[in-house]
Amino acid sequence: MRLLVTGGAGFIGANFVHLTMKEYPDHDITVLDALTSAGNEDSLAAVKDEIEFVVGDICDADLVDKLVERCDVIVHFAAESHNDNSFLYPMKFAESNVIGTMQLLEAARKHDKRMHHVSTDEVYGDLELDDPVKFTPETRYQPSSYYSASKAAADHFVRAAHRQFGLAVTLSNCSNNYGPYQHVEKFIPRQITNVLSDIKPKLYGSGENVRDWIHVDDHNTAVHAIIEKGRLGETYLIGADGELNNRDVLAMILELMDKPADWFEHVSDRPGHDLRYAIDASKLRDELGWEPRYTDFRTGLAQTIGWYREREKWWTKVKEETEKRYQELGR
Repeated sequence: MRLLVTGGAGFIGANFVHLTMKEYPDHDITVLDALTSAGNEDSLAAVKDEIEFVVGDICDADLVDKLVERCDVIVHFAAESHNDNSFLYPMKFAESNVIGTMQLLEAARKHDKRMHHVSTDEVYGDLELDDPVKFTPETRYQPSSYYSASKAAADHFVRAAHRQFGLAVTLSNCSNNYGPYQHVEKFIPRQITNVLSDIKPKLYGSGENVRDWIHVDDHNTAVHAIIEKGRLGETYLIGADGELNNRDVLAMILELMDKPADWFEHVSDRPGHDLRYAIDASKLRDELGWEPRYTDFRTGLAQTIGWYREREKWWTKVKEETEKRYQELGR
């Protein structure tokens, strides 16, 4: 199978490429990535001779058309994805996440190609902390940030392309990922690299906000399952029953890194900070037989800490710039 992986130098995309090369060695991979703030070509250094890497923008219609024409399946990870940045650069999020997705859909329609669209559970808004309900594919969309609104719009365009033109698409909405190659602007790698830099970790507000954590490799095995066996036009939610609040995650990081439990700073909360995400992945499990491999968050987190500890060269060059941006936001 010939795969065009958009955003393949980003966190989830790069891990998807590595997993695919390991478990599907007969697949040919072309990566398209604009190498914006979240993309890092070094994340693909280990497989650079085995893939085709194209630096380019998914909004570039001519480039997208040429690449889509010679692939079998588009696996669409490319997105601006950081909530705090969406407050500062909203048009960048609209352009990449909405217009870029439209360019891919139009190329897929022109050349009659299959496309899998990777999205987020943030399109559903949030849940109350004490609510037993979880997100399902039928949950109503109510995004609460420019980031989640742009992803929600992209989701709707993908579904419309299937309904209006019969385009061969599938969609997935995943909970919060953690693991190797994640940009240090994100919660878990930011705290890990702060400790490694002898900077106190930062906790938004009270830290009671709950996220449903999943190891990135589990996300990507689910994406492969959907590509292989998913029903066209369907949406599958990807989650591993990993609900933890931010305070407890930070406490676990401090413990695993031999720091005192109170060695952190409270910072101002994010505007409109979603309270809780929780995924019901029963459709994915029941229809496609998928199961997560990383069922113990503590073990996966310890492995992730080890990865960042051993690869300081990968993250140090963007750490200072990231922390400057957070200082400007007061966080």
